[in-house]
Amino acid sequence: MPDFQYIARELSGREVTGVLTAVNEAEVAGSLTTQRLFPLKIELAEEEKKQRKYAGRRVGARHLATFYSQLSDLLTSGVPLLRSLDLLERQTTRGAMKLVLNDVRDQVADGTPLATAMGQHPKIFGELAISMVRAGEEGGFLEEVLKRVSMFTEHQEDLKGRVVGAVAYPAFLVTVGLAVVIVMIVWFVPKFEPIFVRLAKTGDLPWATTTLLGISGFLQATAIESLGIPVWALGLLVMAAAVFAVNNWVKTETGRVFYHGLRLRLGVIRSLATARFCRIFGTLLANGVPILLSLRIAKDATGNVILAEAIDTAADSVQSGKTLSGPLAASGQFSNEIVEMISVGEEANNLEQVLVNISDNLERRTYRQLELGVRFLEPVMLMMIAGIVLFVVAALLLPIFQSSGTL
Repeated sequence: MPDFQYIARELSGREVTGVLTAVNEAEVAGSLTTQRLFPLKIELAEEEKKQRKYAGRRVGARHLATFYSQLSDLLTSGVPLLRSLDLLERQTTRGAMKLVLNDVRDQVADGTPLATAMGQHPKIFGELAISMVRAGEEGGFLEEVLKRVSMFTEHQEDLKGRVVGAVAYPAFLVTVGLAVVIVMIVWFVPKFEPIFVRLAKTGDLPWATTTLLGISGFLQATAIESLGIPVWALGLLVMAAAVFAVNNWVKTETGRVFYHGLRLRLGVIRSLATARFCRIFGTLLANGVPILLSLRIAKDATGNVILAEAIDTAADSVQSGKTLSGPLAASGQFSNEIVEMISVGEEANNLEQVLVNISDNLERRTYRQLELGVRFLEPVMLMMIAGIVLFVVAALLLPIFQSSGTL
């Protein structure tokens, strides 16, 4: 438990200071009251502040995947949760992870559920992992959920590594190519303007050259003459401000709904979210959890508020005696194929197995699509930079060819 430093006043009016170990500030205030002390100021001890700041740092996905896997193995072997957390905390060498595990272990020792304790560290544990751990605790299959979270985290990291590896080379070429093109437009293209004056007066200047000269003039212009700020620099500042504003708006309820709806337009994200829901839902049913409670728990595994709302509405319909496939189809958030398979599973009374099969099929199909997309990305980026260079060269050479043809 953390240490709190306090300043309090005795009944005689004398101020006293000290340090107490407690769960939170309210417990410290109650302890001081029982000692007939009136608390004036309660805050975390300086050392505790430093630890909290250090613990707020992010931890790599690989280390998190290892933690989930090791915790799952320990629980599967029959080691109690508190002892498992204590063992993992003592053997970890990363400072941030060690402090986080120390806090999680202390909270679990005080009776706090593991998912709630993990939720106190949102920078370390993602929302999806917390939701799945909560489902595992309530359904009694925490070991399986932790193993699944570990596999999902590792797969995400592998996919990210493949994407970065595939994009690194073309991204380097694009960056260098764009830098060269900008230098040409700003410093090299203006040298050709006197050559193009005669064609511009007669209106015979090609549109590509006119466009290129306009871009060159725009990049050379200053937005604020008194300060000498280039237009492109002002554009970058405006873009940064827009990104900051959009990021804050997305954190609001309205922005979050809009953002999650936009993400669902990407088939890959929709498929992965649906696969997570089906796997957790099927696993809960297989472990004997009632269907209504399973739906309430599994909806959080989607990681999407719109899908979660559709599932919540379906749960209300199931509670009133209707089938699950009907309201899922009416929501428009699930494909006809998935709805049909769920309907067959309900009729055959093997819904849990059908849901797991749906999850397996969706994951395989989605990962194949992602791999194809990553392979397709490299030539597309190279073609983009080649097209830009071709446009600049053509815009410079067309007037020359046109002039030589008229001679």
